[in-house]
Amino acid sequence: MSQVACRIVEVCVFKFRQDKPLYLLLHRSKDEKIYPRIWQLISGSIEDGEKAYEAAFRELQEETGLRPLRFWVVPFANTFYDPEHDAVNVSPMFAAQVDEMSNPTLSREHEESGWFPVDEALAMLVWPGQRGGLQIVHQYITQGEKAARLVELKVPTDNGRN
Repeated sequence: MSQVACRIVEVCVFKFRQDKPLYLLLHRSKDEKIYPRIWQLISGSIEDGEKAYEAAFRELQEETGLRPLRFWVVPFANTFYDPEHDAVNVSPMFAAQVDEMSNPTLSREHEESGWFPVDEALAMLVWPGQRGGLQIVHQYITQGEKAARLVELKVPTDNGRN
């Protein structure tokens, strides 16, 4: 029987340049076993005993070396079916604002990165769920909607744990 699982988190990273948000996309390495050479948001597994927001902060640091100025729970969860585990995954999404001068230091998982305006980023993302999450980040978080104030978290101080 299929199950519902929450094993993965996603993080949409942005910075402002001349008051316009730019979104960080990562290009997976050609050597990656799963989904090589696609553009994506940060994504990664939740480790045993770890809270989803802790995993999101850790993955941000591991995949990019970036430290956020601000950090949010996005009112959106990506869902997808994983045939290997016969599970529907519910993947919570987070948003991280970084300093305007920030640039990532990539892990081996990715071979390229770039900062893109929303329309370009949406066109480059493969997965509909990631596009949907990015649109919500753009509309509610970067545009300063009231919802952004309600879902902002304190930036973790040590490996994602408050």
